[in-house]
Amino acid sequence: MSSAVRNLKFTALLAICEIIDKALDLESALEEVLRVLSEKLAMKRATVTLLDDGRNTLNISASYGLTQEEKRRGVYSLGEGITGAIFQSGEPYFVPDISQDPLFLNKTGTRKISKAKLSFLGVPIMLHGDPIGVLNVDRLFDDEVSSDEDTGFLSVVATLIAQFISLNRKIEEREEVLRAENTSLRYQISKEAKGLYMVGSSTAMMDVQRQLKKVAPTKATVLLLGESGVGKTLIARIIHQLSDRKEHPFIKVNCASIPENLLESELFGVEKGAYTGASHSRAGRFEEADRGTIFLDEVGELPLAVQAKLLRVIQEKEFERLGSARTKRTDVRIITATNKDLESLSRSGEFRPDLYYRLNVFPIRVPALRERKEDVPGLLNHFLTKVSTEYGRSLAFTPDALNALTQHDWSGNVREMENLMERLVIMADTDKVDSEMLEGFLHKPRQKPKPAAEAILAPSYGNRSLSDVERQEIVAALERNGWIQYKAAKDLGLTPRQMGYRVHKFALEPLIAQGRANLRN
Repeated sequence: MSSAVRNLKFTALLAICEIIDKALDLESALEEVLRVLSEKLAMKRATVTLLDDGRNTLNISASYGLTQEEKRRGVYSLGEGITGAIFQSGEPYFVPDISQDPLFLNKTGTRKISKAKLSFLGVPIMLHGDPIGVLNVDRLFDDEVSSDEDTGFLSVVATLIAQFISLNRKIEEREEVLRAENTSLRYQISKEAKGLYMVGSSTAMMDVQRQLKKVAPTKATVLLLGESGVGKTLIARIIHQLSDRKEHPFIKVNCASIPENLLESELFGVEKGAYTGASHSRAGRFEEADRGTIFLDEVGELPLAVQAKLLRVIQEKEFERLGSARTKRTDVRIITATNKDLESLSRSGEFRPDLYYRLNVFPIRVPALRERKEDVPGLLNHFLTKVSTEYGRSLAFTPDALNALTQHDWSGNVREMENLMERLVIMADTDKVDSEMLEGFLHKPRQKPKPAAEAILAPSYGNRSLSDVERQEIVAALERNGWIQYKAAKDLGLTPRQMGYRVHKFALEPLIAQGRANLRN
């Protein structure tokens, strides 16, 4: 080996060793290593291909002399082509002329196979005796230097790259431990300060708390399952507060409360002139939630067309405003909630199966109050204290009243309980609430709804007309169901289309809008 080649090796290795302080950004560090090889030696192109454990493929992680598109094309199955062969064998592979080797696949399309002789070399990247990737390059030295010189030197470089990767992984593992410890500490501080936390010590709720503390520091999409009123919104807020996105927006969208024809523009924004009445451009909720969290409540109500756009946002983090061809990108964590069986809906074609699997990465089922009776006294005390403070009153329950409340079915769950506590604080004549007083407030479980014709077209009462009775029943059902039309329709045994007809017939749109506004406030 000539002194000139020895000096080139020494200079290149010294420059590579100085890159170690960039190991926190692995891709940048690897690309810097490849740049050094190009500047110090005769190399024109190079790639570092690493194992993707999740997909069991080899993907180009860093490159030199490749465009982003060429880099994306570099995906190999284990054992596929020269790269796959090097990974599986753990041995270097030298190709004197790529046009003569059938294993050379040229997937990236960067090396033009022609009459001109072009050589190629790859070595495995080994860590603790196991292959984790492959380093591929063009010839490093002039043709006068043997290929053994190339192979030996490149193996040393691959060893340094393995150490970069090992250091990066150790730092990531340590950061993950610190994030988990930080999440647990923030949760404990919030709980002791009576801040944003869940009241409940039942086995079911302790399991929910354990799950949310695990998932909060991650980037995983969370699907909250459970009946209406169990506290899914609170849990979504807790996940946001315990994540590293807490300093950025938390945007809540109730997919059932927005008319279908407005939902797409509400979520993704609209450009001026996109439709009649679109007098100006407006950002959607996904833009507002950038770098933060978006919570899609009642996600089972999304129309199929909007489901397709949501799937694209999850997979590619891209979307277009309504009426625009310009693609926008967003960095947002998605939390969804539903009280529907999305798996059944996906089988029936009412919900996209691919979207369901994307949303169902980390499902958390929130139990109903009747499933955790032991939490009722604590929740009662929590809400009573909260509401009493707001109204400047101090109320307490007699033992028989507390027993009645504990045994109550709570079909509306936590939401029903909070509303009841506020009504009691307002209406109670004394500071003691007994079971007799509760009789007027606790609703017995409603009987199964009558068929539509029987429920709506019941005989006239007193001097009221059939139309008045019908309107009253429609309004009552809407109020019982949070002014959500499809729920009210189900309550009365109607189809959504029948309910929509009656809402239009009795001009109830302004009343529904006001009802929803009151709930939000």
